[in-house]
Amino acid sequence: WSYLGCRSGIKRKSESCTKNNTRAKIKKEVRLVMDINKLKILFTEEQIQNRIKELADEMNNFYGNDEVYAICVLKGAVMFAVDLVKHLNMPLKMEFITLSSYNGGTSTSGKVNAVDISLPDLNGKNVLIIEDIVDTGLTAKFLLDFLNCNFHTKSTKFCSLLDKKITRTADVDADYYGFEVDDKFLIGYGLDYDGYYRNLRYIGYVDKDDL
Repeated sequence: WSYLGCRSGIKRKSESCTKNNTRAKIKKEVRLVMDINKLKILFTEEQIQNRIKELADEMNNFYGNDEVYAICVLKGAVMFAVDLVKHLNMPLKMEFITLSSYNGGTSTSGKVNAVDISLPDLNGKNVLIIEDIVDTGLTAKFLLDFLNCNFHTKSTKFCSLLDKKITRTADVDADYYGFEVDDKFLIGYGLDYDGYYRNLRYIGYVDKDDL
């Protein structure tokens, strides 16, 4: 009988812990939902899509009918890459790699983590790298150096939706970029905060004190 009573007590304690954990999870989710109200719109959906069409026109003029390998850097560039290639007219193949330098924070860690960089033979190919943002430039330089060391491409071009030149530390520039931005923490249209908000159709910014 005492053993059953002990088991019962454990069960009640477990249920209490579960309820507390649930409340904490709900509280965290509410906080995340509330944070979106603090976002200030920097670029609207219309501005982004218009600029993408302009970039695509430049690329169509440059490549003509030559085949292109478009390399999308996951996860941040996926929205931009998908919308961009819809307007490219040349024969095109898409590849996806995963690099990271943020690790869920609000600033780059300064170290590039090559999560998955598997690529086909790019020798003699036109390569177009598609990124969401060039910040310090460390990720861009890492990828360009990797390609230069492993392949002799016909051409290698780097395209980024956003260019944060004010924070650049590596000697690298985008061949194509959508918008130049200053040192704000940007969210939306592929850019995330701790995994959230990539699905926003616009790009906003939030004061780091509000995160």
